[in-house]
This record gives sequence, structure tokens and C-alpha cells, in this order.
Amino acid sequence: MRRWGRWRKRWRYVGAYDERFMLCAASVGIGPAGETFWAVWDRRERSLRERTIPAVPLVRPQVELSGAHVRVRSRAVDVDLTIAEGEAIECACRAGDDAYTWTRKLCGVSAQGTIRIGDVRERFQGTAVDDQSAGYHDRRTSWLWSAGVGQGRDGRRLAWNLVTGINDPDRNSERAIWVDGVPVEPGPVSFRGLNAIRFGDGSELTFDSEAGRRRTEGVPLLIHSRYEAPFGSFAGSLEGGLELSAGLGVMERHDALW
Repeated sequence: MRRWGRWRKRWRYVGAYDERFMLCAASVGIGPAGETFWAVWDRRERSLRERTIPAVPLVRPQVELSGAHVRVRSRAVDVDLTIAEGEAIECACRAGDDAYTWTRKLCGVSAQGTIRIGDVRERFQGTAVDDQSAGYHDRRTSWLWSAGVGQGRDGRRLAWNLVTGINDPDRNSERAIWVDGVPVEPGPVSFRGLNAIRFGDGSELTFDSEAGRRRTEGVPLLIHSRYEAPFGSFAGSLEGGLELSAGLGVMERHDALW
């Protein structure tokens, strides 16, 4: 739980997208503390529902991530999804002189199940991203991140996980682009805020935010987290000239003192 004078951080984040809904569910732990959060964006009704809940011993969390199953249980929202298997990428990276971080990413796999909002239950059939991470990150860590799914103009299935500021060496990073389910590692990328991502070959993804999600929390001088993580749509091209005909996903800016 603690090593090299740093708390272990670990999280699992699942995002899923279809024509009607965009959602995420996550479980986070920093040393002995933890929390879960979820968000559901109804694209048709233009309505965002979300909740962040500290972990409490012996109290069942609203978010349960177990293998391929994603479950959210609250009075307002009920999510029950199963995500498919696929080819994941995995990497371990240095964090300072001695410490390390680890992550496993799986993007562009199918997700099916149901979503209940209020008294109405809808069928969900879309595509998911799955982020599992752990490690002894730097006391101050800041990153820009994006994960998304889409289709190329040539009909191939596309997905991506792109980042700067964390797990981002020039090689053997967590950056990945999936083409019909097969991942390849692109070179380093640069973010233009939460508006665009540029690749080394000049390709660029642009982002149109649909639902702004942001949160600031923590204990002064001990733990602090400030993030923006909007859902939205993407246009443009991935590295190698992989042009999108449609794309959905998330952008994130995160500053942490942990």
C-alpha cells in the first residue's frame, strides 16, 4: 500500500458509448482511501447524471467492476453491461528514480446490456474502453488523456488511448491505436488543451465537447485532485492518415497531489 514514501494508487475506469448514451464507471484507491464514480450522458435528452461516492467499509458501492461486468446501482440510474474480450496493451514505466507505474488498456470492444434512468429502461449496444492502472506515481502528477472509439472512412473499426504526462516515454508507452481490434503504438502526441490531439506525422483529432464533467476535491496539503473529463465526439485523423467518419469518447485534464 505504501512504498518509496509514496502511496499506491490504483483505479479501473470503463467508458462505453452508443448513439443514445455515453457513460463511465470507475473505482479509485489511494493508499487506504477510495471512492467510486459514475456518469451517464443522455445524448437525446441532453441530460447528464453523475455521482462520486467515498468508499465506506461494509457498505456496498454504487459501482461494481468485476471482470467483464459493469454495474451501477443508484436510485436515479441503473447500468448493467457486459464488455467483450479483446487484445489489450500493457506497460510499466518509471516514476522517478525508483518507483514505477503499470497500466493495461483495452479499447474498441463491444459492450451490451441495459441502462435504466428513472422508470425507463433502455437497451445499450455500443463500444467500450477499459483502463486498469496502478503504481507509485509522483507526488505531483498532471496529465492530458483521451480514449475513444469510432469508424474509419474505409470501414475499419478504430479506437485509441492517447496521453501526455503519465506513462508516456517515446517507446513502450500506454499510447495505442486499435485498427480492427489490433493495437499499434503511435509516437508521442501533443494536446491542444481539450480541443485537439496532434500526432508526429501531422495527423490531428479534433474534439467537440457534449457534456462537461469537472470536479475538485481533496484535503489541503495532503491530497488534491482537479479534473475535467467531458464526453464528446471526434473528427479528423489518427496517426498514419486513419481518417475518422465518426468517433465518440472522452478527453481529460487531471492535476493531482497524492
